Amino acid sequence: MCQLLGMNCNTPTDIGFSFAGFRRRGGMTDSHEDGFGIAFFERSDCTNNGETANDSTGLRLFHDNRPSHLSPVADLVNNYPIKAMNVIAHIRKATQGQNCLANTHPFVREVWGEQWVFAHNGQMNSEFIKRCQRLQDNGNAAHCQPVGSTDSEMAFCYLVNRLKSTFKTRPDDQTLFNFLTTQCRYLSANGLFNCLISNGRWQLAYAGSLLFYLTRQAPFGEAKLADDDLAINFSDVTTDTDKVTILVTVPLTENEKWQQLAVNECLIFSEGEIIYKDSPSQRKFLTIDEGIAVARAVGASV
Repeated sequence: MCQLLGMNCNTPTDIGFSFAGFRRRGGMTDSHEDGFGIAFFERSDCTNNGETANDSTGLRLFHDNRPSHLSPVADLVNNYPIKAMNVIAHIRKATQGQNCLANTHPFVREVWGEQWVFAHNGQMNSEFIKRCQRLQDNGNAAHCQPVGSTDSEMAFCYLVNRLKSTFKTRPDDQTLFNFLTTQCRYLSANGLFNCLISNGRWQLAYAGSLLFYLTRQAPFGEAKLADDDLAINFSDVTTDTDKVTILVTVPLTENEKWQQLAVNECLIFSEGEIIYKDSPSQRKFLTIDEGIAVARAVGASV
């Protein structure tokens, strides 16, 4: 099973500390050796009719099909302190589709003039894949088609096609969140589905099995990575108004209190805070060992 890393914050922030631990899971402290990718939504100075929008963002994207712990691209990311508002990263353990750049997450598509970034871990079942292939063959999936050969990209294209066929123009955020939650639960019912999605203004997190988050805000303290002998005192590098939420498949630090999403729970974060939340009536939480067992049961690599 691949692993996810996300960040959403209220001020441009460097993800270097979290990424330093996360990248080691790509072949050093864990077995996710089939490439990695990371996408940064940064505040943009581009103008529209001479005016700069407050929520204007630009997207910076890096992919490499080498293991992240060995990758010169990952070295660049660690050594280049990119200040971003939203970040999505992914380390891959291939189950469907060979190890190549076309199959490397995160994937990007245009939706209503916005760039949407998507990363997934899990495994879609064969019936869902056949259904998507039939839709493509019949011309009913014209808005978005996969470039690579992964079930993950197919799931993203399914989601984009459903969005564009249902809404001709962008709906309000509450309607959009309700629709995305319904579609994520549909995808989860057709395989193992954990995902992160961002359009640069917000970040959606959906847990089909394992997903954790942590919000750092004043008073800040020290954090110690679980995968590396590295610690940082965030009070030295932040202001009292900073708010940064980190999302990850398995907690990255050993001395902080991480919150777990319940199975089939969907959250949207903006400015480092939860703005929309949809929880199942009966909340269920898997241990990490149980989450790994679920992945094995559906044929996902772990």
